[in-house]
Amino acid sequence: MTRIVAAGLGCRRDCPGAEIAALVRLALDEAGLAPGDLAGLFAPAFKQGEAGLTAAAVLLGVPLVLMPETAMKEAEPRAVTRSERVVALTGLGSVAETAALAGAGPRSRLLRARIASAHATCALAVSE
Repeated sequence: MTRIVAAGLGCRRDCPGAEIAALVRLALDEAGLAPGDLAGLFAPAFKQGEAGLTAAAVLLGVPLVLMPETAMKEAEPRAVTRSERVVALTGLGSVAETAALAGAGPRSRLLRARIASAHATCALAVSE
């Protein structure tokens, strides 16, 4: 079975793609991975139309996959970060972590818990 490394993302509206891509590269570097190890960028479906996410996927040369709410909710118990502010806004404890875990599959685990830049968050998960 092929290992899936997923970058889960959250961002504020109109976050620049370059900022998101730089954050993903930082997370990969901190996890000891190369950009070529990445299967894709994963974000919640409610972020559809967010130009910065699309731009980051182009910059990194990977697909952007929008995850349905059900997949995000199923992955949520495996997340390690919980923000009450994020819960109030999205219904999820951590958008980036749950997106990464959902993207990497039902038996995935976090490689890198959520990190943040000024306008985005990123977490990495790997399939088991």
